[in-house]
Amino acid sequence: MHSLATAAPVPTALAQVDREKIYQWINELSSPETRENALLELSKKRESVPDLAPMLWHSFGTIAALLQEIVNIYPSINPPTLTAHQSNRVCNALALLQCVASHPETRSAFLAAHIPLFLYPFLHTVSKTRPFEYLRLTSLGVIGALVKTDEQEVINFLLTTEIIPLCLRIMESGSELSKTARWLTPIIPSLWEAEAGGSRGQEIENILVNKVATFILQKILLDDTGLAYICQTYERFSHVAMILGKMVLQLSKEPSARLLKHVVRCYLRLSDNPRAREALRQCLPDQLKDTTFAQVLKDDTTTKRWLAQLVKNLQEGQVTDPRGIPLPPQ
Repeated sequence: MHSLATAAPVPTALAQVDREKIYQWINELSSPETRENALLELSKKRESVPDLAPMLWHSFGTIAALLQEIVNIYPSINPPTLTAHQSNRVCNALALLQCVASHPETRSAFLAAHIPLFLYPFLHTVSKTRPFEYLRLTSLGVIGALVKTDEQEVINFLLTTEIIPLCLRIMESGSELSKTARWLTPIIPSLWEAEAGGSRGQEIENILVNKVATFILQKILLDDTGLAYICQTYERFSHVAMILGKMVLQLSKEPSARLLKHVVRCYLRLSDNPRAREALRQCLPDQLKDTTFAQVLKDDTTTKRWLAQLVKNLQEGQVTDPRGIPLPPQ
């Protein structure tokens, strides 16, 4: 009993030491000499410190220091001279901004300060080198953290910016590291070592950037305001439909079940809009109507259900001749 009693306070003491280290690293962000190590340590701790975002936001000079890290990289993106070391460092700063974007106490202030706009120059880059791929992926991760909350103010903010064309460009030309879904995984320097082994690492990267961009578009579409915005003009809808169509064609050659899931969900949501539904009857890729993806989706009941619902939505209300063949619109 005695040993248990004396041992009980130890975790608390350790937690206090850790907390003191967090405060120390936050203070060290203000100094250019100590900032790099502080960025590294804090980015690794952000998952285990629930209130790190408010601590960062309310600490004097901290957000300014993170923005300084971002702005310092601008000269290296055009012409594209970004090194792995520079990318690693700025990605640690972006990881902390993702933490701030995710937290309910700091998200509104983060948007009000228009901080996402500082990341858009990174999304404009087109270099396929690994430092730029990680830069785009981590920048998209910040936007992904915002849209994941499903909050109206996030969508309203993003619709006033150029995020939709930026995502569409990445979806069209980005390698599959920016096209989705490991923006949920912390982007920390160990990624550099983990994926340093040649073509297989590049393959894994390639699945990601495209998916994040598609996920962001999906989240915007799932919001009523976002759907109405995209379907408001022919130009917006046709741009989205064209890029989704290109992705389906690419997926028929290089299947990715996770990316296909996001693409199908985007199409299904578009079919909720009457004008978009009418247009999709003419332009939905044949690969989504036949058995092209049957093997890819054989174990994915959710995507199969979405695809069936999409086809059903497009068939409902369609005029046919006596042989059951759809007639062209008048």
